[in-house]
Amino acid sequence: MLNRLEILKIFAAASASPTFREAARRLGVSPQVVTRAVRELEQSLGETLFHRSTRRIQITAFGQSFALKAQAALGAVDGLFDPMEVGSDEAIGTVRITAPSGLGRHYVQPQLTDLMTRHPGLVLDLRLSDTPSVVVDEQIDIGVRAGMIGDNRFVARVIGPLPIWVVGSPVLIERMGEPRNLKDLEAMPVTSLIDRTNGRPWPWIFRGERHFLPHSPAFVTDDTEVEIEAACTGIGFSQCTEYLVRPHVESGRLVRILSRLEPEPWKLHVYRPQRGPVPKRIRLVFDELVTKLPCATRRD
Repeated sequence: MLNRLEILKIFAAASASPTFREAARRLGVSPQVVTRAVRELEQSLGETLFHRSTRRIQITAFGQSFALKAQAALGAVDGLFDPMEVGSDEAIGTVRITAPSGLGRHYVQPQLTDLMTRHPGLVLDLRLSDTPSVVVDEQIDIGVRAGMIGDNRFVARVIGPLPIWVVGSPVLIERMGEPRNLKDLEAMPVTSLIDRTNGRPWPWIFRGERHFLPHSPAFVTDDTEVEIEAACTGIGFSQCTEYLVRPHVESGRLVRILSRLEPEPWKLHVYRPQRGPVPKRIRLVFDELVTKLPCATRRD
């Protein structure tokens, strides 16, 4: 027994053919199958769809009207499996991205503006958080993160190094002097960034796997950009990712210090869950970030 979708396909072919035999030839079925399908459809609708003779068929007025609806319905069904025309560059739908707040705001979103202009059907859902997301559980399509991506569920691309700098304002350096080593730094006012996952301050890291944990910070926050602003006002020295403080160093608001003690740069990754076929919209955004982020975040 034929299902309704099969019956509609047969009817649509018959409505565009001079005979049921010709419709059967186009579909690769027997004429009896076409006849049976049309009969079942007429019984279901309670209307005559074709006037039949031994030589030809003639579609009725009702049949013509129903054929238009059937073709539209079949086109919609095909569209579910082929939302973009073959060979088209168009990408349609939502792509969910997660990134650290500062990186997402100043680098990720600006790099995707042109892509959205080229693909008006593309919708970006950008989630900014300095706490790593559970990407698979939260149904995120693409992530941008620093550090290790040690999960084989992800396809990850290293897009460049992520240096870590210690900085201070010219006003603070004039008042306190410039620290030359970690012992000097321990005696000076510093800021502290809170790890939102556990409520404890992040330790500062230096070359040779040395760590420094501020015991009496002059300023504490869980937001990296707020910490940088505090450093710019001279409240304390800060250790921050280079891509966020570089504009302030270039403008003279901050001074890079202790460069010989800087740790090995972290790695900046663009990654996506490895889960079956990848829709075109996700591939486009992933490739755009892999191509453009290195240029945007590189050291001059």
